[in-house]
Order: sequence, then C-alpha cells, then structure tokens
Amino acid sequence: MKNRITYLFFLGFLGILISCGTSKSKNHQPDISSFNATKPVVTKISDSVFISGNNSLLKNKQGLWELYVEGDPLEIGLNTGALSDSLLRKQQQIFFSKIKDLVPSKFEQKILRQFLKWYNRKLYANVPEEYQTEIFGISQYTSHDFDNIAPQYQRGLYLHAAHDIGHALQDLALVGCSSFAAWGEKSEDGNLIMGRNFDFYVNDAFAENKIIAFIKPEQGNNFMMVSWPGMIGAVSGMNQQGLSVTINAAKSEIPMSAKTPISILTREILQHASTIQEAIAIAKRRKVFVSESIMVGSAQDNKAVLIEVSPKKMDVYEVPNSNQLICSNHFQSTTFKDEKRNQTQITESHSEYRFERMQELLSENKKINPEIASEILRNKNGLNDIPLGFGNEKALNQLLAHHGIIFKPAAKLVWVSANPFQLGEFVCYNLDSIFSKKSNTAISFEEENLNIAKDPFLKTEAFQNFKKFKKENYQIDVWLKKKAPISSEFISHYQSLNPDYWVVYYKAGLYFYQRKEFRVAQINFEKALTKEITTAPDKAKIEKYLKKLKRKLQ
Repeated sequence: MKNRITYLFFLGFLGILISCGTSKSKNHQPDISSFNATKPVVTKISDSVFISGNNSLLKNKQGLWELYVEGDPLEIGLNTGALSDSLLRKQQQIFFSKIKDLVPSKFEQKILRQFLKWYNRKLYANVPEEYQTEIFGISQYTSHDFDNIAPQYQRGLYLHAAHDIGHALQDLALVGCSSFAAWGEKSEDGNLIMGRNFDFYVNDAFAENKIIAFIKPEQGNNFMMVSWPGMIGAVSGMNQQGLSVTINAAKSEIPMSAKTPISILTREILQHASTIQEAIAIAKRRKVFVSESIMVGSAQDNKAVLIEVSPKKMDVYEVPNSNQLICSNHFQSTTFKDEKRNQTQITESHSEYRFERMQELLSENKKINPEIASEILRNKNGLNDIPLGFGNEKALNQLLAHHGIIFKPAAKLVWVSANPFQLGEFVCYNLDSIFSKKSNTAISFEEENLNIAKDPFLKTEAFQNFKKFKKENYQIDVWLKKKAPISSEFISHYQSLNPDYWVVYYKAGLYFYQRKEFRVAQINFEKALTKEITTAPDKAKIEKYLKKLKRKLQ
C-alpha cells in the first residue's frame, strides 16, 4: 500500500509540475460553429421506444438497445445523447463507481485525476475533429455529478481512452478477446465469415445496456457497431461495404501520453474504408499509444488480415496459403512475433492456449457457418475438450464477455449476442435493409428468422451454480482481505459450485495459510495444481506457497 501511495503521489506531483502543458487540453472544445446546434426533440413512445425525426432508440425483446442515427457529426452526437440520456447517466455512474471501488481513498482519487489530466494532455490533438464533435454532442446529455473528474466534454473524451490507459499503465489485456475468420473452402458458402468474443468486463451492470448502433453519416460509409452508452469508438463493427473490424489487446509498453485511442482508429476505418488496403492506409496515419491487433475482414477482398499496431510501428499479418485466420492476444507478424514482450505474452498468459483451442475447433469443423461460429464462441472447455472450470480465462467462453459477434460481410449480415455474455440469442441484422428504410417505424431491425437460439447451457444446473459461485467468489475475496474467519461449510459449498476451477482450491489454500493451518493449505494448493491453471505466473505463485509450506511442515 505504501508503494502504491508513493506511486500515486509521484504521478500527481508530476502532473502538477507540468500543468502548464495541460491548460490547453482542459479548455479545448471542437469548433461547432458550422453545425446546427439545436437540441433534438425526443418523443417517448414507451419506456423502451424513443424517436427524434428519423432517429430512434428501441429496446428489442432480447434486451438489446437498437440505436439508429443519421446526419453530420454534431447531429449524430446530439441525437445519440438525447435518445439515450438516461442510459448515459446510468453508464457513467456504473463506470465511476467501479473506479471508486478500485481507488477508495479520496486523496488517491485526487492524485489520479491530476495524473489523468496530464496523461490525456495531447488526446484532443489525436482524435479527428468529426469524432470530437460527436463526443461533444453526446456530452451535453451527461450528468454533472462527475464534473469534479473533468467537465462534460473532456470527460467524454477521456472515457474513450479508458481502455488504452488501463492497458498501458497496468498492462491489462482486459482478460482475453478471441477472434477467427474463415473463407474459401473453409466457409460453408465460400464467402468470408468471422466470429469474435469481446471479453471486456467492468461488472455485470456495465454490460446490461448494450447498444447496437446503426449510423448513417453524411460523410463516409453507413455502418453498425456494438457499443454502450456514451461510446462512439468501435470495438466490433461492420460497414455497408462489407468491411468489418474487431480489436484484440496485445502486450504493451508504457507510453508518456495518450495518442489516438484504438477504438477511434477502428471507428475511422469503419466509416472511411471499403477495402483492406484502405483500412491499412488509415491505420498508418494515426499514432496509437497501446499495442493492439485489429482484425479487418473485407467482402470485396473476401479475406481477413490483422493490422498489428504499437506506439512505435505497425505490420500487417496475412495468411496467403490458408483460408482461416485466428487471433487472441499476441502478435503474429514478422515485425512483432519475436519481440521479448510478445514472447513473454505467449509463454506466460493464456493467449496461446486460446489460440490453439480455436485451431482445434476450426479443424474439427470443416465448413464454418453462423451456427458453428456461435458454438465455437460459446465453447467452455479446454484443449482436447478437457473441463477448465467455469470462468477460466483459458476458455474461449470465459462467461464474462461483453458480447459475441458474427459477421457475414458479403451478405451484409451480422449476429450480436444478447445477455448474458454470449449465451443469449444471437440476434441477426441485415445492413442493406436497415439503411434502405424510408421512415422510422419504431420496430426492431432484427431478422428474426435468421436468429441463432440461446445456448442450452443457460438451462443447466451448472449455469445456476456458476451464478452462485460468482457471488461466493466475491465474498471469499472480501473475507480474505479482512482475514475474517470462514466456515468449513462455506468453503466446501464454494468448491462444489465450480469443482474444475483451480481458483476455488487456491483461495481455500490462501485462507488456511493465513490461519496457519498449513497441512490443509497444502492439500488445497496441491489440488489447485491438478487443475488447468490460467497463467504461468499463477502456477508459479502456487508452487512458491508449496515450497514455503514444505519448510514449515518439516
């Protein structure tokens, strides 16, 4: 804790020392003088249907919010904000409450704010004006409750760098996204098909209000993307030209300032590229501040590639002699694959394991179609189909994904998973029919006859046990932190809820180690080692405890 406070103090002091470099960013706003800044009038049809001119927000029967907006950047921002204002306020409350949980000290929060202001000092200069304008429009509808963090517009801008900042400062891969593409002989109809899980997890509440945004800008391509209230960047999306993008975090170094957030770069690609080469050209123009793999699929090229970017360089990874492409959380191109940081990611994280599992599942399925793609995304087992325990990050389905998504670019079809995780119905949308509509009918855009059914796992006892496990897992963390007594009945029940997951034995081992019940601690740590442990450092940590116990028990 002492080191943490020292670190935060240093960061805050650094921010104060160079505050002269932050004044411009704190006062910057985009030039909106050429746009009509009149706020839209929203008609509330019901608690789940809102209309403003041709723009609309509707909650479908699967619980997904479908947003349709059109116009210039300010119109898109203002209409998005006006239609989703209550969702916006709730989402920011959820996000900043999570930050408060992570940094409970008001002093540390103040230091963190100082640091973020300094760190984001060049952010506005690296976000295209059209997206600054859109963020400005949305920000007019955000709460003033968090103005102590930053004013509305600056706060909206900062939030678009939140993924990158967390990734850069703590080297978080936000768990582990998995994606794959198949075409030619590997797909059912010969056309490109792609699937991905976006394993971004703040908490369950953060994923409650997923937004499927359909955007018709004055400049560029019409496109869709999966988002959440207030987010204009693209983490998963496809445009009407049949070009799709998804992002997978890689091992990153720590930069000295924010540049272009990855999701803003991918939004620009969606809106302004129609082919892989056009996507690459856009990526070359932007300076990013974290390392990321961007999977770009193209109907016109009928294939997918990886644009691998880092703060200092980029490369493009293609598979010329294959008709499938796989991506987890490490780089594969010539430029990056042998770098020490990337090799560490391969040997110590769960990225390589998920990569091999995707290879295994794709080899078992000779021809990929949307239903098979959904089964791969929902797969909860490990290599050779071994049980991993539910929630293990080595699984493709870690039971925490914000969403799963499937693209068929040539047909302009996309499937998005409904809650929970990627287990709910995969809802199908046809971009050509959505963007050819003449008027707002306030009816769901889904192609119901093409939807993919819910995962049968939802109706199992194992899933009900997993939900109970999540609550008990949180509770045992609280007790371990407080060094509070835990009943043997609780530990036994906790382990029975998820018996194949190494964590339930590891945490029991920690508890008994704290209590100096060394023999029982040893039994639990040894049991943990019989399970599939998530990462090499996790395994080394258990082995270190066992060495200590061996000395204590001699």
